[in-house]
Amino acid sequence: MNLKESLEKRILVLDGAMGTMIQRYNLEEEDFRGTRFASHPQQLKGNNDILVLTRPDIIRSIHEKYLIAGADIIETSTFNANEISQADYGCEALCAEINREGVRLAREVADRYSTPQKPRFVVASIGPTSRTCSISPDVENPAMRNITFDRLVEAYLNQMTVLIEEGVDALLCETIFDTLNAKAAIYAADEAMRRCNKEVPVMLSLTVADAAGRTLSGQSIEAFMASVMSRNILSVGLNCSFGAEQMKPFIKQIADIAPCYVSAYPNAGLPNALGGYDQTPEQMAQCVREYIDEGLVNIIGGCCGTTDAYIAEFPALVEGKEPRKPADYPCDLWLSGLDRLVVNRSMNFINIGERCNVAGSRKFLRLINEKNYTEALKIARTQVEDGAQVLDINMDDGLLDTKEEMINFLNLLGSEPEIARLPIMVDSSNWDVICAGLKCLQGRAIVNSISLKEGEEIFIERAAEAKRLGAAVVVMAFDEEGQATTYERKIQVCKRAYNLLTERVGFQAQEIIFDPNILAIATGIEEHAAYGLDFIRACEWINKNLPGTHISGGVSNLSFSFRGNNYVREALHAVFLYHAIAAGMDMGIVNPQSSVLYEDIPSDVREVMEDVILNRSADATERLIEIAASLKEKSTTAVHHSDDAWRAASVEERLKSALLKGVGDYLQEDLDEAVAKYGTAVDVISGPLMDGMGYVGELFGAGKLFLPQVVKTARTMKQAVAILQPLIEQQNSGRSAAGKVLVATVKGDVHDIGKNIAGVVMGCNGYHIIDLGVMVPPERIVAEARDNNVDMVILSGLITPSLDEMITVVKSLDAAGMSVPVLIAGATTSPMHTALKIAPAYSGLVVHVKDVSQNVIVAAELLGGDERREAFTSAVVEQQRALRESVAERSEVPLRTLEEARGNRLNLFENNDEHPSGCSCGYCK
Repeated sequence: MNLKESLEKRILVLDGAMGTMIQRYNLEEEDFRGTRFASHPQQLKGNNDILVLTRPDIIRSIHEKYLIAGADIIETSTFNANEISQADYGCEALCAEINREGVRLAREVADRYSTPQKPRFVVASIGPTSRTCSISPDVENPAMRNITFDRLVEAYLNQMTVLIEEGVDALLCETIFDTLNAKAAIYAADEAMRRCNKEVPVMLSLTVADAAGRTLSGQSIEAFMASVMSRNILSVGLNCSFGAEQMKPFIKQIADIAPCYVSAYPNAGLPNALGGYDQTPEQMAQCVREYIDEGLVNIIGGCCGTTDAYIAEFPALVEGKEPRKPADYPCDLWLSGLDRLVVNRSMNFINIGERCNVAGSRKFLRLINEKNYTEALKIARTQVEDGAQVLDINMDDGLLDTKEEMINFLNLLGSEPEIARLPIMVDSSNWDVICAGLKCLQGRAIVNSISLKEGEEIFIERAAEAKRLGAAVVVMAFDEEGQATTYERKIQVCKRAYNLLTERVGFQAQEIIFDPNILAIATGIEEHAAYGLDFIRACEWINKNLPGTHISGGVSNLSFSFRGNNYVREALHAVFLYHAIAAGMDMGIVNPQSSVLYEDIPSDVREVMEDVILNRSADATERLIEIAASLKEKSTTAVHHSDDAWRAASVEERLKSALLKGVGDYLQEDLDEAVAKYGTAVDVISGPLMDGMGYVGELFGAGKLFLPQVVKTARTMKQAVAILQPLIEQQNSGRSAAGKVLVATVKGDVHDIGKNIAGVVMGCNGYHIIDLGVMVPPERIVAEARDNNVDMVILSGLITPSLDEMITVVKSLDAAGMSVPVLIAGATTSPMHTALKIAPAYSGLVVHVKDVSQNVIVAAELLGGDERREAFTSAVVEQQRALRESVAERSEVPLRTLEEARGNRLNLFENNDEHPSGCSCGYCK
């Protein structure tokens, strides 16, 4: 029985710390040197791995003690047996021998204790090395690295080749503090297996550096999972950093999403003032029991401070317990920088920022040529602030050292957390540059692009390399015949590429992004007239016939004919995106600062543009050229700032327009007028401002606004609230607190506008607000709610993944024995989801609130005395029960057979021979 088969059947026990056990022997320098290295020029004490050569008796004894304690898996004593780490001791030439002896010792003892009923396994301990690929060692030079990806791969490859040859059951890359180092290890493992002609499972164990659950290099756990999950990984888990109690929330994060097995080997509690560990084996076992009883793990063991006495507690805990079942492989595309981005249809449209492209931005090219990286980084930061969700980076210019500039700029981006949190699209026509870029990124990136233009062999080779480097791919609709320009050619090339990627390379559908070529329209050349429509038709076909894949494109190509006329270009893009997104396009390279909205375009102009894009009339291009001349001077700025027609509307309409367009120039005077009309600042917020936000939400839901534009709205709303804040405080002075309210945007969500407004409105009504900010983990919400004895919790979120996180929060509150009322708010929330998914997970009351004005109403009912609270609670519970029953009833309706359904089709003309002349309906034909 191999390791994977055993994991399918039961929870396995891993051994404890090697270093802790070695320390108990009180070894001196002479023990590490032995006779063989008596004259070694450097100190060897602390180089535990060399003990397999100088004191094999001790290492053998430690393995044996863990096996006697009941461990199913022991680790080789090879944590630092790589050339990079061993160079610190001057022992790099000994790496192969150390690894060979390390496996031999462990294998010898494990085989002796192994039985058919309880097989014992040997996994190779592979540390992260003493270098990091993602962080500069020089504070003055953030682009500097003291190790490269390729050098890490070389060191890992040399180590792993020996480990595999000597017969380990798995490769365990542990104590991962930099995901880029781990990606190098995974890359090396593939090559080592190929060299040895032997498949060996790969296991990963991450270590988080702080209570926020991020690695030393700044990446979140979910982002780490996105970075590595495209590979065939046996297990992912955590070790070191924390004791079992502190580690549990982070293990749960992994257990909730990992489509593989989960391991945990925490420290023996937290270290004391002297660096020791005071937690007893029995105390640790009590914490570990929760992991097992809650189904969080498949492998449990110990790290720093643990010995065989700790491991001896675990076999009884796992006896007869069901192992955790791996989660389903995600059907969505997971991308990541420091944070994870989940790409699915509910995201509407992923905006890929285009301004860090030397071929598309003269300013960016000039800054790179001048080596003015500070200003170049500001362009990237501005795109993030304006709502870009992915950044496209392209350095293709004949006068640049493209590869060097790509590496340098990506390393600089990595030092800017606000930028580095986004996934990167590495964009180049030079494959070597793309590979160099991918080797700088610890997150999961996108390759832009690969194609069939050089034939299948190169296409497969490059796709396989992108997959080995952990990237998703953009596939351009090119083949050996050239660019696909017609609908028929686009779908033919995309189908062929899809088959090769899924059947030959092993890509999942969601990891493939097709670019069916957005080409220039309105050029005056007849064969170009259908380019816009053919792209949209291709989107529809791909969406239907290649399900799960994604569709992107360079939107600025569409309007190439109108260079210099920014308004026409941006308006064309808005109209095109409205139709393309409806057809299935779900991401694109666009300027996130674009301000022309589909709804803002005059209907006559929009009609002409749709005629051009959809190829609806032969004279469409001429008509567009005619009106383009009149719009020549109408820049984006003029549309928003010089056109004062909207200023003549009512104050309510003016505020709505300001929010929709993201313009704050007139907010002060409009808000002053609104306050005079409505009486109080809070009434302005809950009245015209919330009405404006609701209108924006409707357009977003209809596909007429995209997330970057919604981000601008949020900024303007925040500006309006800031203007009103002094008045709110003045109007609210002297009032006693009506109750304590905790507000938080849940983990994984950085959007704070809804939460901020909720806090302001509740504060205006006399409530004491405890605002925890954004990206708040469940354990912090629970702790703060308990410590502050709050009267209610308001959970906010804008994106779809927030819905699942809200479920996690209420479950955490429940597990903590709390029943504080929870209010659910945010753009993606709904009464139905709350009733079906969130409320059943909580013993307390869960209330969905449509907008912030309802928060005050709900709070008044909940805190208005026992009678009002009980009546309100009963009504909410009954409404939610009715919603759940309505869904259950619909699901119980029996489905008819296909033939029965066809037999029931509507036939308006049965037994009627007088059909309308020229009728084109399907029945008459």
